[in-house]
Amino acid sequence: MSGGFNLSPYFFNFNRDQSRLTMKIEFILNGEKVAIEAPEDAMLLWTLRERLNLTGTKYSCGISVCGACTVHLDGNAIRSCTTPVSAIVGREVTTIEGLSKNNEHPLQLAFQEEQVPQCGYCQSGQIMQAASLLKENPTPTDEQIIQYMDGNLCRCGTYTRILKAIKKVVREGQS
Repeated sequence: MSGGFNLSPYFFNFNRDQSRLTMKIEFILNGEKVAIEAPEDAMLLWTLRERLNLTGTKYSCGISVCGACTVHLDGNAIRSCTTPVSAIVGREVTTIEGLSKNNEHPLQLAFQEEQVPQCGYCQSGQIMQAASLLKENPTPTDEQIIQYMDGNLCRCGTYTRILKAIKKVVREGQS
């Protein structure tokens, strides 16, 4: 019996299975028009990380429950680990790299100032989820923040600091 995981080829290396059907994918990525060839069943997460070298979006659960892979699709927070690239044709995708130039988005700054990250693995997903919330509701209550952020997990348990950072942005009217 051999050890390890049996992972689908589209998870990690697009070039393993040359027989898979590919399609031309054209979409807006972080404000720029992009055209790539990718398997139609490839997930957006791996397209971003492997084809486009945008590694700020993280892989964790692979089943849309942790939020580490959160990006924006047409301005709404989605889980990129279960979104096929065929679903993004002609649409706009924003990753943590496209949220701001030079990491100066108010949420990015507040997360640093409030010392939110410990390991930092969930941080990009947390920030992208929070940015979507503040776009929809620039003055959420604590309860609304907690409810909206509920699907984003932090293994280090810095939830109170995450809440504090989001509230700081709300309080300063920077969203």
